[in-house]
Amino acid sequence: MKYIVILADGMADLKVPELGNKTPMQYAKKDNFDYFALKGEVGMVSTIPKGMPPGSDTANLAVMGYDPGIYYSGRSPFEAASMGVKLEDTDITFRCNLVTLSEGESYKDRVMLDHSSDEITTAEAAALIEDLKAELERQDMKFHAGISYRHLLVWNNAPQGYKLVPPHDIIGRRIQQYLPAGKHSSVLLEMMEKSVSILEKHPINLDRVRRGLKPANSIWIWGEGKKPLLSKFKDKYGLEGTVISAVDLIKGLGICAGLKVVEVEGATGNVHTNYHGKARAAVDALKNGDDFVYIHIEAPDECGHRNELENKVKSIELIDEKIAGYVRSEMDKMGEEYKIMVLPDHPTPLVLRTHTSAPVPFVIYDSRKEKNNIFSFDEDGAILSGLKFEEGYKLMDYFIGE
Repeated sequence: MKYIVILADGMADLKVPELGNKTPMQYAKKDNFDYFALKGEVGMVSTIPKGMPPGSDTANLAVMGYDPGIYYSGRSPFEAASMGVKLEDTDITFRCNLVTLSEGESYKDRVMLDHSSDEITTAEAAALIEDLKAELERQDMKFHAGISYRHLLVWNNAPQGYKLVPPHDIIGRRIQQYLPAGKHSSVLLEMMEKSVSILEKHPINLDRVRRGLKPANSIWIWGEGKKPLLSKFKDKYGLEGTVISAVDLIKGLGICAGLKVVEVEGATGNVHTNYHGKARAAVDALKNGDDFVYIHIEAPDECGHRNELENKVKSIELIDEKIAGYVRSEMDKMGEEYKIMVLPDHPTPLVLRTHTSAPVPFVIYDSRKEKNNIFSFDEDGAILSGLKFEEGYKLMDYFIGE
């Protein structure tokens, strides 16, 4: 038996008037997802434990079968694992975004315009991080360049007890009430403020503005955590597996769980990613002996954050056609029994431009025992089915164990 998870990050949404009061999932053409729903099982799952923030870190941890209440130690340590940054037990890690703030004399009066600096390229971002390192690093504080706008700060023997806000939660808002808070937060705030003088007139940003792109004119520090200790996925489920993703968070989660990570050329973390390349990598992993693949696609989430309605619908259709369709076709050709589960990790409603803790729909298709259902794979159809997992981490047990 082969097990395939297709995780469409942030795919769930609210009803949109421009789509005839349908959600993007309801509006999108998704023949493969709907086939899975007609022939499999549809339900709802709560991936965010009560009292925890609705992040892709806690949600994907739950989807992979790990109770976030036990295993979650912060977001950025997973990203560190993916980036090959070896952490000491005394290290505290922080996510460091390159963001676009409005212009102004006072830092606190600026507005968060874009959490991704118009999805700055990795090459541009790496050059900016190098210049930030030269000016801001200390012996106990080190920057590490990541992909696009996503970077890392490691602080050895850092004090703890911060209140830090994700930048994608405050798009369009004045940042004053969302700046780092807590006993030792002044160190982080000072670093963020100093970054403006380094970045604002940087040649790379001046060139971006000339090209009509938003500049990466500040860093934003958030997502602190400590070195994670996950039990191995194989020990939990007896399966060898691979994670396929463009973002360090998910790759790092897989590494910490003892799963292999496959790098796919052209995988970007946005709507222009290499969908077919991810699907082909998944099938190759299964043909080469793996029992389990976890295919993560960031595109719907990024479209939700950026309020890109057409692109969110398009990303769902591309995931259905180029990933689900290809995997389904290849598995049928192989003649091997398989199960596919498709779901988002959390909703990222276009109107809100950030994550919510609402339950999300899932569909499970089992090639051994096709059913005949009337439920569709969308938010309403999943609710009507009556199947629901209140504790998200138990869904993987159900998917693999039934």
